Amino acid sequence: MIAAIPRRSLKHLALLCLTPLAAACSPVAMINRLTPTDTYVFRGGIAYGSAPRERLDVYQPITGVRNPQPAAGYPVVVFFYGGSWNSGNRAMYKFVGEALAARGIVTVIADYRLYPEVRYPAFLRDNARAVAWTYQDIAQYGGNPHQLYVMGHSAGGYNAAMLALDPRWLEGVGMKPAMLAGWIGLAGPYDFLPITDRAVQPVFHFPDYPAGCMPIDHVHDAQVPRTFIGAAKVDSLVNPQRNSVQLADKLKADGAQVTLDLYTGVNHETLIGSFAKPLRWMSPVLHDVVAFVRQGSRQPAADQASLAPAAAARRAIDTEASQTLATQAAR
Repeated sequence: MIAAIPRRSLKHLALLCLTPLAAACSPVAMINRLTPTDTYVFRGGIAYGSAPRERLDVYQPITGVRNPQPAAGYPVVVFFYGGSWNSGNRAMYKFVGEALAARGIVTVIADYRLYPEVRYPAFLRDNARAVAWTYQDIAQYGGNPHQLYVMGHSAGGYNAAMLALDPRWLEGVGMKPAMLAGWIGLAGPYDFLPITDRAVQPVFHFPDYPAGCMPIDHVHDAQVPRTFIGAAKVDSLVNPQRNSVQLADKLKADGAQVTLDLYTGVNHETLIGSFAKPLRWMSPVLHDVVAFVRQGSRQPAADQASLAPAAAARRAIDTEASQTLATQAAR
């Protein structure tokens, strides 16, 4: 039984299996084997594009006393994993899908093309297509497209940030960042030029970095959705002060609604690892992310009144986007 395994051993397990180079290691399989399967309905391998890696999985909450389905549908999270934009696959993150679905959140985990098949910004276009598919089709899986969040860890946190802050990518699929209910970045790199990691340099066309390729460049570019930024307080891979704290501070100064949490007891890898049932004791990040999502669907009456003009504008954007997506699908 998992309760019989010492916490020190579990932490070592997490460190082994959640590194970017361990995509196929047995500890990942062990964590996923220990992940419950009776808390969600799984729909796998759904195409959102024509490329082999343009596929996604949906984790749909099982409706019941614990997770009654809201009239408008469950909130939705589209999750992008990390791996330096050159590794990773959606099957590794079953534990993330289960953790959120068990708490009443429809969860979409999307693959996207990686280096060397593509470089920046092709993977962002993939991510945007995955979000567009979710917006258009998630209602049939019990989700509410108007409570749609993008979330990512590490490189995936960068991807989520770019979709939320830089309008180019969602506009390319007929959407806008204002259509997102919020975005969640965990241990994301948001300001990392010049790139010192040789494996990452070619992803961003080293030494000719494209203008505007950092999330920090786009703080003022769009109406920023509600923001949750989380990071390990000590992270030897992605500096939390330069990345998470700096981005949060700049967004707050620009008037965005931002939650920033720095966690002790975890590092870059185990921050996302603590979503897994055997490792949730390591940090409260799962609880905090779920609370952030739930808060977005439970605005007080006074706040609802003050947000009425924005809500009307968003409905207009939604209508325009639906028409654009329908036209693209018919081509």
